[in-house]
Amino acid sequence: MKLHDEHKRFNWHVGKTQKFKCTRSELWDIISMPSNLELFHPFCAKNPITNWPGIDSADTILYHNGLKLERNFINWEENIGYDLLIGIKDKEQSFVSWRIKEKDNVLELTIAVYPYLNNCGSKLTNFLPFFIIVKPSLSNYLDSVLKGLEFYTRTNKKVKKNQFGTHNFFSN
Repeated sequence: MKLHDEHKRFNWHVGKTQKFKCTRSELWDIISMPSNLELFHPFCAKNPITNWPGIDSADTILYHNGLKLERNFINWEENIGYDLLIGIKDKEQSFVSWRIKEKDNVLELTIAVYPYLNNCGSKLTNFLPFFIIVKPSLSNYLDSVLKGLEFYTRTNKKVKKNQFGTHNFFSN
């Protein structure tokens, strides 16, 4: 599945990959169900849907700290993944890609975020802020989300608030 062209407007991305001991269809069923983030996202309080499923899906992430982000899905392929735009309503949007892959009989999910913050325009002026602040923060965030998803697929138990630690931007 090819990335949506939306990613081309960004300089860099932050990506994380997690291995899973379940089938591709089981993993897909979890990440494609309505309000799925409520099951495994440790910083998400609520994940109400506006439209679901497929391209043009839309939902909201209500974080434990009160932050509210809208997600609009622009690419969707069954059992493979999806691409979406995320951000505060009517503000700058980041691009996010979720991809399921099998590598050497091991199932993996990669989440790649192309954040708008310090990531468009001049690479020279954005380099230090992106690699010193944005990338480490997003890496920590993605680690927690993927650990939550792995925990849920293994135990079938909902992840607790901040189960894998807190985050400066997304939890309290």
